[in-house]
Amino acid sequence: MLRKISFYSLIWLINASLFLSSCGNNSGEIKNENRQLPRVAIAGLAIESSTFSPAVSEKDAFHARRGEEIFNYYPFMDKDSANRARAEWFPTLRGHAIPGGIVSREAYESLVGETLDRLKENLPYDGLFFDIHGAMSVIGLDDPEGDFIERIREVIGKETLISTSMDLHGNVSWRLAGNTDLITCYRMAPHEDALESKKRAVDNLLDRLESGKGKPAYKAWVPVPILLPGEKTSTRVEPGKSLYAEINPLTQQDGIIDAAIWVGYAWADEPRNHAVVMVTGDSKEKVTQTAEKLASSFWEKRNEFDFIAPTASLKESLDMAIDSEVKPFMISDMGDNPTAGGAGDVTWTLKEILDRPEFKSESGPSLIYASIPGPELVDAAMEVGVGGKVSAKAGAAVDDRFSPPILLSGTVEAIEKGDKNAEIEVVVKVGSVHVIVTKKRKPYHRESDFTNLGLIPRETDIVVVKIGYLVPELYDMRADWIMALTPGGVDQDLERLEFKRIKRPMFPFDKNMETPDLSAQLVPASDEF
Repeated sequence: MLRKISFYSLIWLINASLFLSSCGNNSGEIKNENRQLPRVAIAGLAIESSTFSPAVSEKDAFHARRGEEIFNYYPFMDKDSANRARAEWFPTLRGHAIPGGIVSREAYESLVGETLDRLKENLPYDGLFFDIHGAMSVIGLDDPEGDFIERIREVIGKETLISTSMDLHGNVSWRLAGNTDLITCYRMAPHEDALESKKRAVDNLLDRLESGKGKPAYKAWVPVPILLPGEKTSTRVEPGKSLYAEINPLTQQDGIIDAAIWVGYAWADEPRNHAVVMVTGDSKEKVTQTAEKLASSFWEKRNEFDFIAPTASLKESLDMAIDSEVKPFMISDMGDNPTAGGAGDVTWTLKEILDRPEFKSESGPSLIYASIPGPELVDAAMEVGVGGKVSAKAGAAVDDRFSPPILLSGTVEAIEKGDKNAEIEVVVKVGSVHVIVTKKRKPYHRESDFTNLGLIPRETDIVVVKIGYLVPELYDMRADWIMALTPGGVDQDLERLEFKRIKRPMFPFDKNMETPDLSAQLVPASDEF
């Protein structure tokens, strides 16, 4: 089955042929003035949006980059890179937000509308690099990424080759699968291969344009009725480690372009939220067989998935940390994890910590709490300055379901301005607890996030972070670690959440469900979808 190639790809091939024939035996001297580079656009929006959080994400959360500044996000496409020289690039708009609540319709329409307007400025295109996350939720709209790519198709046409890069915690609807041509996602959680995966998506796109092969002959899509949180599906440990290790060898087969497994996003209640396997290539047999093999492997391992680290109640976690002789003892405050979609301002855990008698005195176990948004306290700290005494409320401005705003009374130990997410960071010492208070929410996942504030986490008894599985820097820093089962918009006890719209049966909600049909469904090519 031969796919049609775009007009510009055809022109490129003709010019390449003329160029090669003109070289003759000219002592190997090559001239390229006849070469027609493919025209490739870049666009995308990325966010994880929890529909179980009361937070709403607005336009400024996406920190949108436009035009040439988009290249700063991709080291593999800097001005001296090979990929930069392989195409004529037209970067439009790319926004990437910290995970959070559902996106307002106004924010979504504004960002999508601007992207479409920018795409219209340089038509036509041979290709488009569509860089998304895949777990965006929008008020009043199902499947935003499917809607986004469909509206892009209305502007750029169906002949343009679209290569989509995604987070493995994204969702791949039938509509998204149909309107894209090449698609891939990360193969590691934590996402240490994020840039590597994006580069693979770009390489696949350029390879297909330069070779003239164009759209893949086949795209196989297999929905897998599993919905698990990332903290249970990390590729650091089994069975996620061996499951994802299966992918790369399978992509080395002739007739296969790429293969990917999406775990899906567990904290949004939409029909598209479930695991998916997709494989693209030119061999119908290998594409379908590979997709079915990966899907079956995922299903067979479903009962083996468990939390990447020990879990306990917050009380049990604090008891263990206080009794520990190593430091830092790290506690993940998981339920309000802003890197998974939590509001980031739930005060429940911090209140429980400050109520413990062990932390009432300055001589108690040292503890860093990262972090809680509190514009009121930040303003008060700015007035008194470092060394001053402050007393003001913080947290629960967005999510007060579990605990109200908390009054923090202590000494200001640091004030730092200029962070792109937090804007202003303040350290307040209350008893033996160093509380990081921010003007706007910010996840803390680098050692420098702490040391920039004068804190030394490696020498601190206990470090509590609003995060799930520890990202590499924190993971390497830990002396011991427990994940606390705390409340919030990304509650790890999925069965405690009120799902109403996901497709059932679904594992683990329906543990005794029959084995599903995991036959590969061939997705029509984007120009036939």
